[in-house]
Amino acid sequence: MRILIATAGSRGDVAPYTGLGAALRNAGHEVALAATASFAPLAGEAGLEFRPLPADPRAHGDVQGGRELLRAAAAFITDLGEGFAGAVAKGTDLLLLSATTAPLGWHVTEATGIPSLGVYLQPTTPTGDFAPTVTGARSLGRLGNRAAGRFALRMTDRVFEPAVARLRKRLELPALTAARMRRRRDQAGWPVLHGFSTALLPRPSDWPAHLTVTGSWWPYVDADRPLPADLEDFLAAGPRPVLVGFGSMAAGEGERLSEIAVRALRRAGLRGIFQSGSARLVADGDDVLTIGDVPHALLFPRLAAVVHHAGAGTSAAAVRAGVPSVAVPVAADQPFWAARLAAIGAAPSPVPFRSLTVEGLAHALTTAVREPSHTKAAAAAARHMSTEDAAGSVVTAVRRLTECSARVHPRPGR
Repeated sequence: MRILIATAGSRGDVAPYTGLGAALRNAGHEVALAATASFAPLAGEAGLEFRPLPADPRAHGDVQGGRELLRAAAAFITDLGEGFAGAVAKGTDLLLLSATTAPLGWHVTEATGIPSLGVYLQPTTPTGDFAPTVTGARSLGRLGNRAAGRFALRMTDRVFEPAVARLRKRLELPALTAARMRRRRDQAGWPVLHGFSTALLPRPSDWPAHLTVTGSWWPYVDADRPLPADLEDFLAAGPRPVLVGFGSMAAGEGERLSEIAVRALRRAGLRGIFQSGSARLVADGDDVLTIGDVPHALLFPRLAAVVHHAGAGTSAAAVRAGVPSVAVPVAADQPFWAARLAAIGAAPSPVPFRSLTVEGLAHALTTAVREPSHTKAAAAAARHMSTEDAAGSVVTAVRRLTECSARVHPRPGR
């Protein structure tokens, strides 16, 4: 089949689909990745066709406050919708839709008849087990959690409404609200596979059967890719270091974070590696090395711990490597995943980003590295993850869908 995986957002919203795409390609499918233009190199490395979507989350600037965030998100989604149908029209037999692109993709599938599956990195369906991931770690009780989950979906529908109206007009479809289309998908039992690990978050007990959890999907990494020579030298020169990195978070905070991290590492008696990222972390000294982009899968297993922003992908990668985390959540779903790391014992209590201090970070580092229970918990979760055939589950779901489609729509001559 010609499969199009459509996603949008930050690197963490895109990179896991490169490994998923590679697995589908290895199963014999032609696979394309549709995302915003900056991610073309990721698709190329994985051997996937790339189809650019005309949107850039950076184009709408840094905003503060709820209304401004909603307006910026709506503008980004409207840009995204402008090119979505065009990306599909380049040749697609099956659409795999992320949580960000599904509310647009549903309308394209209605217009074209192309089948689709959800491939979500986050749990978005309301549940009594926990509140929506974007609201933080605090449970509101089972009724409150479900109510908050429904409210979060209503807010999502509001963000998508302008883009949906324009897309349906372009596709010559009758008017339909984003909320109504979502209800249709839910009532039809549209299948969604979720790419997070039950080692970090058990499948919600009240989810319907068409929502499954496969385990984490990992970014594509060439197994023969070496680490940079200076990094290899640093790793070999002493005890296992601690990585400090905030991914695409904390832009403009590099000087403050770098100073705090260097002093905290030295107070804890640990060597450090700074991954520059959007924050532009940098440090000098024999006990600290600054690096650029290096795949987590190659570096994390060789560390003593990871200080990170607790994005879903980075949190899972640290657990997969069997190393403890020090979670410093910045925004969005990060407090949720930081709390999950602490709940399974793979990290001490999270250190809030805005109240980060040398003393607080040094204490958390000492606890994470010197307290054996955190390493043991991370190792146990890593063993759990190793039993999850996450990408294989998607390959199987696609094969079943293909077989079902062949029975319903047999080729001429059969």
